[in-house]
Amino acid sequence: MTNGDTHEATAGPLIAARDLVKTYGRTEALRGVSVDLRAGEILAVTGASGSGKSTLLHCLAGIVRPDAGSVTYSGRPLEGLPEHRLSELRRTDFGVVFQFGQLIPELTVLDNVSLPLILAGTARAEARARAGEWLERFGVRGQEELRPGEMSGGQAQRAALARALVSGPKAVFADEPTGALDSLAGEQVMTALARTARESGTAVLLVTHDAQVAAYADREVRLRDGAVALAVTA
Repeated sequence: MTNGDTHEATAGPLIAARDLVKTYGRTEALRGVSVDLRAGEILAVTGASGSGKSTLLHCLAGIVRPDAGSVTYSGRPLEGLPEHRLSELRRTDFGVVFQFGQLIPELTVLDNVSLPLILAGTARAEARARAGEWLERFGVRGQEELRPGEMSGGQAQRAALARALVSGPKAVFADEPTGALDSLAGEQVMTALARTARESGTAVLLVTHDAQVAAYADREVRLRDGAVALAVTA
C-alpha cells in the first residue's frame, strides 16, 4: 500500500507507544493501544469516527497525556516532561497538521509558515526565505502575501503542511489532513506530503477514515472502540 519509493526505516522505532489508556468521563478513548512509528515511514491510523484515532495522535505528539501507558521519543519517555518542553518539541522535532490547517487568519501565508522558525530563534529574514522555499515545494509559491481566507482550501492545507515541515521535524502528525477538501485537492495534498516526507526522511503519522488516503502509507493500524483491531504491513 505504498505510493512511490519506500524509505528505509531505522532498526528501532522513532516513537513508541505501549499500552496507552485514555478516558474522557465514562468514555474509554484508548484501551491499551501499542504502536510504533519508525523514522522515514508513513503510518496510517484508520477506523470509524470515535475509534480513538485522534486521541492516539494527540498522545503521541505530546498534546494529551495518557492516563496509563507510556510514549517514548528516540527512547526517551515523554511522560514527566513539563508542558514547556513538550511545546518546544512540537516547534522543533514534531510537526502537527489538523483537518482545517489552523493557520493564523491575521497573518500572511509567508508569516504563518515562517512562524515556527522565528519562535525557535531563527532570524526573520532567514525564516521567511526558508518558508518561501517550502511554499514552493508544496506548489503555493506566489501566494505568500495572501491571508489564509483568501486561498482555496487545498492551497491553505498545503501551506499548513509547509509550516509543519519548515523546521525539519523528525515526525509529522497529520489529523484528517484531507477531510475538509474535495477529492482532487485531497490527492494533491497527499501527493505533496508523501513526496516531501520521503525526500526528507520524515516519519508521518496519518489519521484518516479514507481508504484512498491510507493507501499512501507504508503501514496501517486500524482502531476499533479504542483498541487495535488490525495491523497491515505493505
